Amino acid sequence: MGRPVSESFDPAKWRPAAFLPEQDARDPALIFVIAVLCFLACLTGLGVIAGDRAAHGWAGQLRGEATVIVRARGGETPDAAAARAAEVLAGVPGVAEARALEKEKAYELIRPWLGDVTDLEDLPVPRLVAVTLDRGGPATAGSLDRALKGEGVDAVVDDHQVWIKDIRGAASVVRATGAAIFMLIALAAAAMVAFATRAGLAARRDVVEVLHLTGAEDGQIANLFELRFARVAAVAGAIGALAAAMVGATLRMIGGGEGITPALPVAWLDLAAVLPCPLIAALVAAVAARVTARRLIRDL
Repeated sequence: MGRPVSESFDPAKWRPAAFLPEQDARDPALIFVIAVLCFLACLTGLGVIAGDRAAHGWAGQLRGEATVIVRARGGETPDAAAARAAEVLAGVPGVAEARALEKEKAYELIRPWLGDVTDLEDLPVPRLVAVTLDRGGPATAGSLDRALKGEGVDAVVDDHQVWIKDIRGAASVVRATGAAIFMLIALAAAAMVAFATRAGLAARRDVVEVLHLTGAEDGQIANLFELRFARVAAVAGAIGALAAAMVGATLRMIGGGEGITPALPVAWLDLAAVLPCPLIAALVAAVAARVTARRLIRDL
C-alpha cells in the first residue's frame, strides 16, 4: 500500500522560492559601502552649510564697517588728523560710531608687511579710523569720502568691498565643490547598485527566461530589482545619515557656542540636513537598478 497523500505531498515544500530572496549574502557589503558613501555625503553637506554660514557672517560684519586711512597735512600731527577725521565721520548720516585707532594698533596692522621693525617712529605711518555703520541705513563709501574732502581731510575710505567679493567667491567655490562631491558620491553609489543588479540577473538568468516565456514583461522583472535595491539603499542611507548626525552633534558640543570653530560654525538645526539622505539614496539606487535591469533583460 502507498503512503497517505498527506505524507507523500506537502504543498509548503513545493512552494516556489521568491525570484529575489529577502536577504542575500552580498547585502552586508553593499549596505556598508552605500552607508559610507552616505556618511561622507552628509558630512560634506554639513561642512558646506557651516562654511556658507561663516561666509555670510564675515561678509555681514564687513558690510557693517569701514576703515579710513588718514594722512596728516601741513603741520598737523597724524594723531590730530585722525581725531579730526573721526569727528567728521561721526556726524555723517548712517554712521553709528567713528573711532580713531591708537598708534600702537596701527603699527600692529602694518607690522606683518614691514617685518620686525624696531623703530617705527621714523616711518610716516598713517593713522586709521574705524567706522561702524548703521545697520538700518548704512552710509556709503562715497558719502564718507565727500564728508572728509569737504573738511579738507586727506584720507582714503576702504568699505571692504574687495574683501567681501573675495569671501563671496570663496563661498561659491565651496558650494560648487560640495555639489561636485555629491555628484561623485551619487555616481559611485549608482555604480555599486548597477554592479549588484548585474550580478543578481546573471545568477537568475534561467529564471528570467522562464518568466519571459510565461508572459512577464521587462518592466515587471526590473521592478523587482528596483524595489529590492531601493530598500537596501534606504537602510544604508539611514545608517550613514545617523552616523554623520552623531559626528556633527559631537563637533557641535565640543565647539561650544561657536560650533566646530568660529571659522566653521555648526548649528543644531544643521543636523536636520541629513534627514533626506535615506530617501535620496533609495531614489538613486532605484533608478540605477531599473536602468541596469531593463538594459540587461532586453539583451537576454
